[in-house]
Amino acid sequence: MGAEIRSSTFITSDGVRLRVLETVPRGPAGALANTMPVVAFVPGWSMPANIWQPQLAAIGAGRRVAALDPRGQGESEIPARGFDIERRAADVRDFVARYDRVVLVGWSLGALEALQCVHRYGDARLEALVLVDSSVGEDSPPAPATRFIEALQQDRRATIKAFVREMFSSSRTALELDALVDAALRMPLEASLSLFPRGIPREHWRDIARRFSKPLLYVVTEQFAAQARSLLQNRPGTRIAVFEAAGHALFVDEPDRFNQLLVTFFDEMAADARGVPDRP
Repeated sequence: MGAEIRSSTFITSDGVRLRVLETVPRGPAGALANTMPVVAFVPGWSMPANIWQPQLAAIGAGRRVAALDPRGQGESEIPARGFDIERRAADVRDFVARYDRVVLVGWSLGALEALQCVHRYGDARLEALVLVDSSVGEDSPPAPATRFIEALQQDRRATIKAFVREMFSSSRTALELDALVDAALRMPLEASLSLFPRGIPREHWRDIARRFSKPLLYVVTEQFAAQARSLLQNRPGTRIAVFEAAGHALFVDEPDRFNQLLVTFFDEMAADARGVPDRP
């Protein structure tokens, strides 16, 4: 029967108002959804919560789903402070604290903020973690972001337009692309540059991911395929998936596959919790 998507806000522990998009499943699914963990989505650098629209619509039909507009992004407040990994991790903590049980899904920079949240505040409310197309410090490091930062400083609008276009392998409308560009430009330049967690060794992310003791799903494009294999080797039990033909926003390019991957992950978690043996 679908889901109603509602917009709400909350105040962070340092007094900043952040917006959240939340689904309310209709019909019989609504009562069942209240027994399941909330699926909480955190978008990447400069992107709004509504980039998770395919997940809000599909997964939200049967589960409670929430998507965060991080500070300075989407329709959240743009404060004068807090555009660093430590404060953003605290924002994720404040977001997660709204719910009793959570599957936390972080994409790109949002994945690092989710990892830092686990590192600083623990995983008591988390049932599982899903990291989407972000380096997790395993072998095969990504290219440094230095040139991208320099390009932003030289011609921000053109650089962001190219960045947004290159997030997708599928055809997107000009209206959709322009909306994402405008959303990214909403944050002041220096604030957006402060979001990059420079100076943190790659091993920091690797160690957090490997130590995470609950179910972990790592979904990536080809650029992080080697890291996915390394994580699986060093953290047995990790679920991995590689989207060979998708762009960075793989959950938009291939929403049906991504959504089914999440549903299968949720079902496996539930089976593990019940002690159901794996199928032969």
